[in-house]
Amino acid sequence: MADSRQDLYDSNMTAPPPPPIRNYSLYGESELLPDVMHCETIAQRSVLHDWELAPHRHDHLHQLVLLRSGGGSTWLEGRELALPPMSLVNVAPGDVHAFTFEPGTQGLVVTLADTLRDELLARDPEPRRLLGSAWVGQADGAADAVMEQLAQEYAGRSTARALLLRGLAATLLGHAARVAERLAERGAPVRTRMAESHLLQRFEALLEAHFRDHWTVADYAQALAVTPTHLSRVVRSALGVPASRLIDARVVREARRHLAYTHLAVATIGYALGFSDPALFSRVFSRVAGCSPRAFRERLGASRSQAAGA
Repeated sequence: MADSRQDLYDSNMTAPPPPPIRNYSLYGESELLPDVMHCETIAQRSVLHDWELAPHRHDHLHQLVLLRSGGGSTWLEGRELALPPMSLVNVAPGDVHAFTFEPGTQGLVVTLADTLRDELLARDPEPRRLLGSAWVGQADGAADAVMEQLAQEYAGRSTARALLLRGLAATLLGHAARVAERLAERGAPVRTRMAESHLLQRFEALLEAHFRDHWTVADYAQALAVTPTHLSRVVRSALGVPASRLIDARVVREARRHLAYTHLAVATIGYALGFSDPALFSRVFSRVAGCSPRAFRERLGASRSQAAGA
């Protein structure tokens, strides 16, 4: 994986990339982000690379790209799709994507950490499913207006900025889910059956209640009266990740909050989250977040210091 300080597309991307697919980190995706989210124009990055961005992916970032004027094409998970004006591109974490824009193309790119996206969609499994795979749809005026408001708020430093950005991000995800719903009505993607959607809701409710107890997939399956295989299939089908990843991600998300907003020792945080051994807490956190709890806190402090001095 690229260095966490490496900026998106900060490489020579005009030549076809050799395998494996490049994995880019926008403003540090393996750690708590120094800002609530990221928002920039299409031109800011594309103009540096002759308006062509080679195939790459982001393991922990979700992106929405709105093309307002101009045009181009995108390569999403092996499909080449045209980008006429008012195209909205949804790129879920891990999706391989590339772009070719006409010079002068105007639009916005909003990037969210997967942890923030998951938190905003925790109680809404259907929008989460609709946003769980890459697609191109036609944005309406409402989605365009929300993205513009988000861009303006992101560029400012007014009171309650973070609160407003989170709310606007949730609204934008809702509008994007409606775009995906319109695509589904025209034949793509296949809608999750109601029973499976209900099972997913029950699993996520149990996860909120028991993530500190370190239940396994088998424990959750038993409580839900299904087999572990069935539970894993439903979660992967709806969200694109195994149930075990969701379990680890939930406890690490809570750990990030403690590391970011308290002065508790790393070991104390581990104990509070149900780990009997601080070393085990550190291993789990490092596997999910890409760095140790201590390094995460240090990088967060450095990011805040840079932001304060800006």
